[in-house]
Amino acid sequence: MPFLRFKGFAKQEIEPISQILIEEFSKIAEVAQEKVKLELLQVEQLTNSPLSVEIMMFPREQKQHDAIASAIHGFLKKQGFLHVHIFFILLSPSLYYKEGLPLQVGMTK
Repeated sequence: MPFLRFKGFAKQEIEPISQILIEEFSKIAEVAQEKVKLELLQVEQLTNSPLSVEIMMFPREQKQHDAIASAIHGFLKKQGFLHVHIFFILLSPSLYYKEGLPLQVGMTK
């Protein structure tokens, strides 16, 4: 946890930049690299949908969210992806369960 979920991308497009994405994300979000999970979601589009990155994580300061989105946009832009939607799905520690127990409020990283 946190999860960076790429939708509409091919594995060969994301895999080469996965380590740098993890390193930069972990630095900005102030979370250990081994806690960052990258996922490639294979979806069947029923309508014209944009490429997107959804970031599921506990809330941070707005400047950290902005910096994360900017960094991901920059890495994807270098790969030729100019119109990617990036959005956050913010999780609550009291509604996130490990082994059937909610995380404590103080454990948000």
